[in-house]
Amino acid sequence: MPADLHCHTRLSDGSLGIEDLILLASRSGIDTIAITDHDCQAGTVRGKIIGKRHGVEVIPGVELSSYDPEHDMNISILCYLAENPNRLEGLCRKNSLARRKASQLMVVKASQRFPISSELVLKCASGSTNIYKQHIMHALMECGYTTDFYGDLHDQLFDPKSEDNILVQPKYPEPKEVIDAIHEAGGVAIVAHPGRSGILEVLDELVELGLDGIEVWTPENTEEQTQAFFDYAKKNNLLMTGGSDFHGLYSRKANTIASYSTPDENLAALKTFQARQRRARRKAEAEAAKAAAAAAAGEE
Repeated sequence: MPADLHCHTRLSDGSLGIEDLILLASRSGIDTIAITDHDCQAGTVRGKIIGKRHGVEVIPGVELSSYDPEHDMNISILCYLAENPNRLEGLCRKNSLARRKASQLMVVKASQRFPISSELVLKCASGSTNIYKQHIMHALMECGYTTDFYGDLHDQLFDPKSEDNILVQPKYPEPKEVIDAIHEAGGVAIVAHPGRSGILEVLDELVELGLDGIEVWTPENTEEQTQAFFDYAKKNNLLMTGGSDFHGLYSRKANTIASYSTPDENLAALKTFQARQRRARRKAEAEAAKAAAAAAAGEE
């Protein structure tokens, strides 16, 4: 059965509430999803309860933001199955504050160019834990300046190549801090939509930092990129996941839930990853202790 491991709700930059998302999954014949809101774990507990009611397994997840200053690149890292999710709350709050400061400046810039109020943007962001570009575009649509979330006006305001952009880069932590935090929480670190950011060139560095896997199947990857990430993951013994990056109304293009998904064998590998890692560590520790004992005996 399809497993969509990358879904957003109204808590971040999706348009559907948690229950509506789970009902959509159930009606679409999808039995496994992950709610991966940006720097927000609030949907996981409620999602699991609602999911049980509708026969949908909700895997704990969150999409954590990071910034690589050396390559001037935003890198999103998905965390799954954190055994101690409370340990990620500090990082989530830190990232959420950084995003809020940047978003407030973008709202000011937008309101200087168009007669929209911050109150209207906040109304469009109702239910979310933050303000996102989609909410600014929603306000501009409400005022009649565009009929598209991702048309020419969006590119003018939010494309880094545009001379008239209003972008403000949030001060996110570097990838190492995020990956370390995920592992300290007992979670699995997967780089999200790698094709969007040109991640292939820095994958070796991320793997050295402890990255556990790659989101191979996603609408952001071209067919060539999908194959390249698949080959890289195979070669480096990394986990592979897939998901639609579902945002509902706020999706960049028509994109239904589970239009991209994680194959059964890869879902099983993700679910058993932590147990396999623990067994490998215990085995390595036992072998190290045995070698140390043998060395000590030899010295005698």
